[in-house]
Amino acid sequence: MIKNKLKKVLLTGFITVAAFGLIGCGKDSGKKKEINVGYFNNITHAQALMMKAEGTLDKTLGDDVSVKWTAFNAGPAEVEALFSGDIDIGYIGPVPAISANVKSKGDVVIISSATKGGAVLVKRKGSDINSVADLDGKTVAIPQIGNTQHLCLLKLLADNNLKPDTSGGTVKVSAVANADVANTMERGDIDAALVPEPWGATLLANDAELVLDYNEIFENGEYDVAVVVVRKEFMEENPEIVDKFLEQHEAATKKVNDDRENSLKTINNELKAATGKALGEDIISKAFERIGVSTEVNEQSVTGFADISKSEGFISELPEGELICR
Repeated sequence: MIKNKLKKVLLTGFITVAAFGLIGCGKDSGKKKEINVGYFNNITHAQALMMKAEGTLDKTLGDDVSVKWTAFNAGPAEVEALFSGDIDIGYIGPVPAISANVKSKGDVVIISSATKGGAVLVKRKGSDINSVADLDGKTVAIPQIGNTQHLCLLKLLADNNLKPDTSGGTVKVSAVANADVANTMERGDIDAALVPEPWGATLLANDAELVLDYNEIFENGEYDVAVVVVRKEFMEENPEIVDKFLEQHEAATKKVNDDRENSLKTINNELKAATGKALGEDIISKAFERIGVSTEVNEQSVTGFADISKSEGFISELPEGELICR
């Protein structure tokens, strides 16, 4: 009898433990994974706008993975979000991507290109600027100190034996928000501006004049202006999610290139939904004549930006080890 009671107790204990084990497994399996994607509400982040608008990433990942999109206004803020783990994958300029790689000791890497070129050098109407050499003694606007357009301008100045006044030269470089360039130029506070699209097309439609087109700025217009970065920890822990993200990023790239008209409508509608304002059809169309949409990273352009960043003191050292992860 004692033997039978002991068997009953053991059996009851086994069932209880098993039940708790099943409950525990149920909790773990029911917990959703997440992917947090950073981007700008800017047409150079075209694939992000397409994927967000159409929900293609959500559909591909299914119900077991939640997708959160977070919009940023500047690269440094997105870099901080990557460092804190609030962002897993991000669309960002190559210059902040390089800075993030260096500061994180290689924990943030580039996994794809997004867009290329998409910037112009324009001048105030009637100005006597007809080449980079004519910027001597002039004031030139760029969107932000240390960003992609700023580094392109520094390279152009160096190639023409010019320097900014902060380095003992004769060219005043002024950071002006893209939306304020037209008014600043009209007041005569700046003589020229090196700006990304769609601001280039917008300024040219409002009496500014072209000095250098997109393919005369750097690397024949084939330089990366937006790339995709990922935290290596996230990529190593979630390789399938990253692979599916890249599949949809590539699909969006193909769609923009194959069906430009409808893709631009989708992008413009997403901009309006996010910011309350869409671009004029002529502006977005002209802008994409200067923007290359591609997944192929131009390693030479990234290396070039790293060299300029180091020489200008924006980064303390060049990237060591892996910067571009394919």
